[in-house]
Amino acid sequence: MNKTATCELLLFVSGDAGLSIDELSVLTELPKAACQQQIEHLREKYQADEESAFTIIETAGKYKMTSKEIFADFLKNYAKTPLNQTLSKSAMEVLSIIAYKQPITRLEIDGIRNVNSSGVIATLRAFDLIQKIGEVEAPGRPSLYATTDFFLDYIGINQLDELPEINEAAFDAEKQNLFELQDHFLDENDSQESTEENHDKN
Repeated sequence: MNKTATCELLLFVSGDAGLSIDELSVLTELPKAACQQQIEHLREKYQADEESAFTIIETAGKYKMTSKEIFADFLKNYAKTPLNQTLSKSAMEVLSIIAYKQPITRLEIDGIRNVNSSGVIATLRAFDLIQKIGEVEAPGRPSLYATTDFFLDYIGINQLDELPEINEAAFDAEKQNLFELQDHFLDENDSQESTEENHDKN
């Protein structure tokens, strides 16, 4: 198995959490020096490849795969486009979990979904729907995520306490989807507009 490809894959699936050299060494069963060498090789590879949108950064001893800074404005513009056709069902599922459970870590989200959510979280952050608001004082210092002001605009509410009340047990079991919540608010807004129009006619 290719050492560089293995390290690249692990960085990809680790998402925003990233991996330290020690963690990479354990996962790949390679010496720490070899892991460091593979990281530097990937960095140089991405930097030299103008057709690649990715790079590797180090933050607090963790290495993370992320988009190159040159694409920051592009991602911001992309985040402003209509998202109903862009976000996948899994992304909406993760977004609903964060909306109701915030602040929450990726591992807690993974526990609810029974699947790794790193890639989805990266997408939601790129769309400015969620943000990192801190870290848990625990080994590895996992990131805490919460929704943004843009999320409120996206879902069509002014504040979080306007989210419909849900049964916690049912939420964990069924993972209520924000597609349903959007429909709820769209129907509510249409009903309100219809009432206002009828009132004006009278």
